[in-house]
Amino acid sequence: MKKRTIIILGLIMGISFISLLVMQMHYVDDVVEMRRQHFEESVSRVLKVVAHDMELHETAQFLVEGANQQEDEESEGFISDQQDSANDREDTDADSANEVTEPVHTVATETFSREYYTKRSHSNLANPSQEAKIRERYYHEKDLVDEVVLSILQSSSDRPLEDRIDFNRLDQQLKAMFTDNDILLNYHFSVYTNNGALIYRCKDYDETGSEYLFKQTIFRNDPVERMGVLAVHFPEYSSYVYRSISFLIPSIVFTIILLITFIITMILVFRQKRLSEVKNDFVNNMTHEFKTPISTISLAAQMLSDEAVAKSPRMLKRLSDTINDETKRLRFQVEKVLQLSMYENQTAKFNLVEINANELISGVIHTFALKVEKNGGKIVSHLEAEDPIVMIDEMHFTNVIFNLMDNAVKYKRKDVQLELTVSTWNDGNNLCVSIQDNGIGIKKEDLKRIFDKFYRVHTGNRHDVKGFGLGLAYVKKIINDHKGTVHAESELGIGTKFIIKIPLIND
Repeated sequence: MKKRTIIILGLIMGISFISLLVMQMHYVDDVVEMRRQHFEESVSRVLKVVAHDMELHETAQFLVEGANQQEDEESEGFISDQQDSANDREDTDADSANEVTEPVHTVATETFSREYYTKRSHSNLANPSQEAKIRERYYHEKDLVDEVVLSILQSSSDRPLEDRIDFNRLDQQLKAMFTDNDILLNYHFSVYTNNGALIYRCKDYDETGSEYLFKQTIFRNDPVERMGVLAVHFPEYSSYVYRSISFLIPSIVFTIILLITFIITMILVFRQKRLSEVKNDFVNNMTHEFKTPISTISLAAQMLSDEAVAKSPRMLKRLSDTINDETKRLRFQVEKVLQLSMYENQTAKFNLVEINANELISGVIHTFALKVEKNGGKIVSHLEAEDPIVMIDEMHFTNVIFNLMDNAVKYKRKDVQLELTVSTWNDGNNLCVSIQDNGIGIKKEDLKRIFDKFYRVHTGNRHDVKGFGLGLAYVKKIINDHKGTVHAESELGIGTKFIIKIPLIND
């Protein structure tokens, strides 16, 4: 499958997963908002009903009290009249009888007038004169009742707010109304004056959830300074709202898991594809690289069998050196294959032995000098470590030094003679090794990633530098596995310096 096809399919699936996740999150927001609005509307409706009922209850209570008071006053007047008439009964029997019966007659007449007018309004009696009198009496009494109600309301609004509210009855009303509206949550309420002064709080009042406060004005037809505010909050409000989306949480979680799995899968696919491409290039390159030394060694071996060559010591030495050089070249290429194999298994088996690092590095310099000299350069060594004994794997550590030197040759400048400097010294309990060149150098943004696997520094339009981005990654892994460190210092156009630190053997 082509890389472009994989990218297109990956983009389509990625966009699909992200769109699905966005739609689910949008749906969750809508459900939460609907739940919140429904709850707020229900609570607001309950508070309005409760506030209205408080006003009705207060009005009815004062009307009853006013009526009782009026009856008491009428009863006292009636008894007083009875006593006065008893004293004058012997002289004025007829007058006293009229005086005694007049209040009763008046009350009875008023009651009869109201009842008669009510009945008369639904009957077919045709007495215009009587009906007009009853209507006139009705409107007169209605005005009297309005005056009484107005007087009661004016007197009630002058009372303190705490005396106008039965808080136990208010609590019972709230509980009953919330239950009727399917709001089965614990609640806390408080009452304030219109200017914010606290009047009352329920006994088990708690501030939890008070950030979502529902308020309702009570006695809103009173003067502003006499109005009150009923405030209610629910400690479990947030959990109640989000409880409605609990069934969506598994769906969202699975979608996120699928998205993460898809991303990881795509990363692995691209890595495997890149590794496959690297392997193919590696095999092709190795085939070419192996053919050249093998053919050279084969040709030298054939020449050695020639009697004329055998008689010339100079020719024998030349052929011997050629075979030796090409054998080292083959060995280096085989080690490249081992590096790739190591990255396949992600493990490296070490054969740790005590080695004098100065001697090992000196041998590597001697072997690599031919390649440096072929490229018109030179190697300078300063192996000055006083304690060079370290516990390392000889083969892998040798490969590390070879890799760093080989990079110096690859990235040399054409206008300047290559100069490679290898140094060793002691730093505390560590052996330090530096390999410095005067090559093209590395940019700062590339310097941070040069030890990443498969990463290669761009060299502009140059295509003569071959590699797979494994060399420096291999170097870092081997040094880290030896419990050491490696870092690079470089300046573009001046050169690069690699510094390795390996712990010494403890006494």
